Amino acid sequence: MAELQAEAYGPEGDAGAHRKLADLEAGLRALPPAPRDAGRVALLVRRRADGVRERPDRVVLTPGDGLPGDGWARRPPRDPEAQLAVMRRDVAELIANGQPLDLFGDNLLVDLDISAGNLPLGTRLRVGAATVEVTAKPHNGCRKFHGRFGEDALRFVQAKPTRDQNFRGIYWRVVEAGEARVGGPIRVLGR
Repeated sequence: MAELQAEAYGPEGDAGAHRKLADLEAGLRALPPAPRDAGRVALLVRRRADGVRERPDRVVLTPGDGLPGDGWARRPPRDPEAQLAVMRRDVAELIANGQPLDLFGDNLLVDLDISAGNLPLGTRLRVGAATVEVTAKPHNGCRKFHGRFGEDALRFVQAKPTRDQNFRGIYWRVVEAGEARVGGPIRVLGR
């Protein structure tokens, strides 16, 4: 537990970039539909213990470590239901409003529909050469998300009418190890 307490908070957000709820909702309506069956990895993020975010071009995802070197592997208990945090890239860009996308702390930002209707619990996907599975753990906004993106962004991702769209993201666990890379393919194997 002492190791967890020693971890840095990570980067701060810019309060001047926080968007109003109405702007977020309007921006969402302007987004094109996300791909449903095949997409791509837009960004990989590794959270270091000192709070720095690394953006590797490629990683080997593993069942034991998730994204090796990431905070998930250092923080007990290593909950397999929360091994990889995943967020839709275009929604992240909308919320970030010009801030770096690694600010979210999600391991993968993807160009793919991650809604519950498209990727229900247990869905398996090929991410590069790795196989992952959608877990049951909800990915909700937290105090860090609130601090980095503001109250309206938190309300936006937690709104009951659209909660099933998973705007804050979802969790995957690694089933089979393999390399994933920025720009690499993601394909739904089975729902």
